[in-house]
Amino acid sequence: MLIPNLLLLYVKNPEASAVFYQKLFNCEPVAVLSTYAAFDFENGLSLGLWSEEAKNFVSGGSGHRCELSFMVPDDETVKALYDQWQPSVTIEQPLHEAVFGLTFVALDPDGHRIRVCTPDD
Repeated sequence: MLIPNLLLLYVKNPEASAVFYQKLFNCEPVAVLSTYAAFDFENGLSLGLWSEEAKNFVSGGSGHRCELSFMVPDDETVKALYDQWQPSVTIEQPLHEAVFGLTFVALDPDGHRIRVCTPDD
């Protein structure tokens, strides 16, 4: 069985994106290069930030059709993160109730969606 362990986001500037995510995650990246940056997490997931300008970069698509999502334990944590992020992060979808519970969506510097939500009971 294959278990996904790497999420790649295509970005304009991996170094700038690494600074953004370092503040958001409150952790240091494991690598920062001009064409790639990466974060490793305790749950085994890695986030790679790959430059659209990197040599041999090819992508047949455009736009942002996925979300980096964080399931947090309760509504109070969703509200606390919303209040913490709102002054410095672009909020695309404000705090609201969805079919699965309280959520909001922020954007990174390249327009990738970042959702915070509670797990569905």
